Amino acid sequence: MKTYDVAPLIVSDETENITDLLANRASQTPNHALYARELTPGTWTNVSAADFQAEVVSVAKGLIAAGIQAGQTVAIMSRTRYEWTVLDFAIWYAGAIPVPVYESSAPSQIEWILSDSDCVAFFGETEEILARFEEIKSHTPLCRLSWTIEGGDIDKIKQLGKTVDDATIQTRRKSSKLSDLATIIYTSGTTGRPKGCELTHRGFVELSKNATLDLAEVVNPKHSTLLFIPLAHVFARFIEVLCVHGGVRVGHQPDSRNVGEAMVSFKPDFLLAVPRVFEKVYNSAEQKAEAAGKGKIFRKAAYTAIAYSKALDTPKGPSLGLKIQHKLFDVLVYKKLRAAMGGKVRYAVSGGAPLGPRLGHFFRAIGLVVLEGYGLTETTAPAIIGRPHNLKIGKVGRMLPGTGIKIAEDGEIWLRGINIMRGYWRNPEATAAAMDGEWFKTGDIGELDEDGFLSITGRKKELIVTAGGKNVAPTLLEDPIRANPLIGQVVVVGDQKPFVAALVSLDADMLPIWLSNHGLDKSMTIAQAAKEPAVLAEIQTAIDRANKNFSKAESIRKFIVLDRELNEDSGHLTPSLKIKRESVMRDFGPALDEIYNSGPATSETKAI
Repeated sequence: MKTYDVAPLIVSDETENITDLLANRASQTPNHALYARELTPGTWTNVSAADFQAEVVSVAKGLIAAGIQAGQTVAIMSRTRYEWTVLDFAIWYAGAIPVPVYESSAPSQIEWILSDSDCVAFFGETEEILARFEEIKSHTPLCRLSWTIEGGDIDKIKQLGKTVDDATIQTRRKSSKLSDLATIIYTSGTTGRPKGCELTHRGFVELSKNATLDLAEVVNPKHSTLLFIPLAHVFARFIEVLCVHGGVRVGHQPDSRNVGEAMVSFKPDFLLAVPRVFEKVYNSAEQKAEAAGKGKIFRKAAYTAIAYSKALDTPKGPSLGLKIQHKLFDVLVYKKLRAAMGGKVRYAVSGGAPLGPRLGHFFRAIGLVVLEGYGLTETTAPAIIGRPHNLKIGKVGRMLPGTGIKIAEDGEIWLRGINIMRGYWRNPEATAAAMDGEWFKTGDIGELDEDGFLSITGRKKELIVTAGGKNVAPTLLEDPIRANPLIGQVVVVGDQKPFVAALVSLDADMLPIWLSNHGLDKSMTIAQAAKEPAVLAEIQTAIDRANKNFSKAESIRKFIVLDRELNEDSGHLTPSLKIKRESVMRDFGPALDEIYNSGPATSETKAI
């Protein structure tokens, strides 16, 4: 097993913690705009580093006055918004430990996280979220304090803290060291009950410092980013801390429906998103062009973009003809796409799943370099990322400074370094199963090339072994099929079955546009569309295209279109949009029976 380690570029003093990053930023550049708040639609008001720290200190004093002790845990359950970040840093300044909860969590999930982590206080965004907490409050007796963000409680907390002096805050904020617990983040739980990952101050501090030096083209005080992915997720949480250290101006957008408008007014320099967002941007642009009678132009522009980007990686580069076409389509198509994202965006960081070469090349050619990253909650988010100056599209980049990787004999990715969790909270059995000394066993299968670039091929636990003994990684089939605008989710099945099949759900947002563009009734429900011959033919085409890259034994032989969406609300996706395969298999047992009891697979894939 070959090991790749990258030495850290900087090493911090053991007495430091996350609060030092903000204290240093406010001291070094007090007037620098660290945040921007959208107080009225489309109008952003800057918040300086000094003013942000003053607000954090004010809230932290209130928490201390309310009785929060150093080392105690405090839960935050909210959408991504400015107040989330204030509370996060205020809890750290008070010497306590923030515990994020997804705002979509059910009462039973809230109960588990709060009781397991011994939370003594709870911040809910709205009265509705507080009502969910009240349902389970009697089962979390340690959680004696609760507040709402929208109910004006933060101002009340500030008033409460006026009796606490600065010396107390200084003592509290310095009560943690690099090796101490910074937060407990619960895994999104694709299988079983969520486990609490013990992430240390070192993971955030050291990774932020090293990533800022290594990604200076992206993370610097001249840049800004619009944060819209959930702050309950480790990816957004790390970026929140990284931007404080790097001096990046951050805006928050809590409503996913308003991200497009917010990007236009905020004008970010870089974005953070999961691959599904980039797929949606591409598919939406394509379908809108089709509706305007410009579908052929868009497809030609997309083909040119991909060809141009691929040519950039060849010794000769793009031909003169390709350069001319690219320049023409930049005026006709690409410029408009950039304008829809604010007009300034040059970089994006994508994580959570493979983006795929097609979209990677497309976005690079239109002027948006997507840096694919890889990491888990257990690794404080990123361990590996592409660099703008050293990119291999289709791969997730190389290790960040201070981290190491090796591929085990069975293909599993093992990681170590400054960012690895301390363990699973109160779960020594799970910790022992996941760790081998300093190495964390990710559960993902991957390959390293000769330059240290990583390719992800699937999840170890998700590998399908057909009755014929063929190993199939479902994500390699699912990702290209899901790129079709009509398709929301794909779940490949076939473990211990005679052939591989798929359950397909339609994309509710794109369905009416697609139906209209194809001369069909756009008011058709998902259940009706699931039986529409034109819809089935489109899905058949998407599956046939994906099957071309696999042998007959590995390819999808049958599929069924579900009569409903697979999403977080249905209980089939995690908040980070990962498929809960056990839930899907349980809830759609009759569909699976129909697939495998309707006769053997034929030489061609077919819908049933």
